[in-house]
Amino acid sequence: MRAEKAPRVWQRMLSGRRLDLLDPSPLDIEVEDIAHGLARVARWNGQTRGEHAFSVAQHSLIVEANVRLPEDDPRWRLAALLHDGPEYVIGDMISPFKSIVGGDYKLVEERLQRAIHLRFGLPAVLPAPVLKAIKAADRLSAYHEATRLAGFSTEEAGAFFGRPAEGVPAPATLEPKPAEVVGRLFLARFRELDVLVRAGGATSGAR
Repeated sequence: MRAEKAPRVWQRMLSGRRLDLLDPSPLDIEVEDIAHGLARVARWNGQTRGEHAFSVAQHSLIVEANVRLPEDDPRWRLAALLHDGPEYVIGDMISPFKSIVGGDYKLVEERLQRAIHLRFGLPAVLPAPVLKAIKAADRLSAYHEATRLAGFSTEEAGAFFGRPAEGVPAPATLEPKPAEVVGRLFLARFRELDVLVRAGGATSGAR
């Protein structure tokens, strides 16, 4: 009797890398693949206003630009930019569906995030204050995306994502950009921060 073929658990990237989803190696992760993928993954399942999808890459740029870190270390700014990095492989699964799928999805996501961090010189697990700051910026962006792009009322968005604290500015623009444009912007910002991380310097270029 012919043995069943094992299911494929890797994805071929445009760089030529073959990334194993169950055991991702940092050596198989390239920032060009991340930028390309995130620029083509739509937030909110594509249910947003505008000519173009509002991409995970554009969201990530907003989070990094608005994060209030406990210390302005370039590593933590790079971590903010890459906070949704696994979605270049697994897509942007909306929160209700994550709740239905459960723990297996989260485990795959965490493994990918750790591999991404290690690939670019970050700790596999970020310090708790840094994670808290990034999450706050993530929720702030989600609130404004929800109300300005995704059709949520301020009451709904406040209930799910929390209302912005008084005095915290909204993102300057949320107009969705073409994938090619936002992919280039993501890659350019990554390279700025990566130089600082490698040099161990201050984020004089932080926005």
